[in-house]
Amino acid sequence: MRGLSRSFIAAGVSSIVVSLWFVPDAPTADLMTEFYRQLQQNSDKAAALRQAMLVTMRRHPQPSDWAAFTLIGEAD
Repeated sequence: MRGLSRSFIAAGVSSIVVSLWFVPDAPTADLMTEFYRQLQQNSDKAAALRQAMLVTMRRHPQPSDWAAFTLIGEAD
């Protein structure tokens, strides 16, 4: 993933959320939906991702379902 995310950053994207390992579709969809919901309320991407992880943890308690996601680049 490092190469792909580096390519996006080099192309001008200020930040990107990536998964460090394979995560099933259902928890990924839940986390990303919640991430964008949080992002509408708070422009800090790192804080939005953290809140999305906390919400996702309730529905998908296994860390392998939510802990893989990380923000690369600018947080705000």
